[in-house]
Amino acid sequence: MKRRALVTGGSGAIGAAICRRLAGDGFEVIVHANRHLDAAKALAEEIGGAAVAFDVCDAAATHEALDALIESSPIQVVVNNAGIHDDAAFPGMRREQWQHVIDVSLNGFFNVTQPLVMPMARTRWGRILTITSVAAQLGNRGQTNYAAAKGALHSASRSLAREIGSRGVTVNCVSPGIIATQMSAESFDAAAIERLVPLRRAGSPEDVAGVVAFLASDAAGYITGQIIPVNGGMV
Repeated sequence: MKRRALVTGGSGAIGAAICRRLAGDGFEVIVHANRHLDAAKALAEEIGGAAVAFDVCDAAATHEALDALIESSPIQVVVNNAGIHDDAAFPGMRREQWQHVIDVSLNGFFNVTQPLVMPMARTRWGRILTITSVAAQLGNRGQTNYAAAKGALHSASRSLAREIGSRGVTVNCVSPGIIATQMSAESFDAAAIERLVPLRRAGSPEDVAGVVAFLASDAAGYITGQIIPVNGGMV
């Protein structure tokens, strides 16, 4: 029987690359979206998976959707990829900007992962993977909210790894730097990338997906509680 993987934010550039790679590695992939369900459905059809839509900030809706998904069999790989940024200099940051970024990344991690942990642990094999950011380690101007959320995910993942390692479940973060997506194109031009990145180029979504795929594999069974950088040497 195929192992099942859920990728939140699976309709975005990095999420889609992760979905394609995991499907290619033999997982049954569930592509999550919030507003972009049509894109998730199209990707699911492409890779032979399934699509699901819910708001990770809505605990009740998330729990209801996950209960339906694991009714027949557990999800053994969860990739917490859903996240947003809403940048502003901290003195002018609105409370809503702070709260929404925290809600999606950090509270979304709890809302999605917590209901899946025990069903996963009962199989004695599982992978909890969270996409964070180099901003959590370096900081970034105008992204105090984003860096706070991603840094908290590093701490939460390290703690969770200690709690459930004895059940055969590993917990790790993948921390991308500047990845060639529409989001990064709005923030970093070619000159900035050459200045900031020792490899002098942006990474690709597939670079992130390759690391996720390794951590989701049996070969990575002795790696847990780690923050794996994919940043071209920025840190």
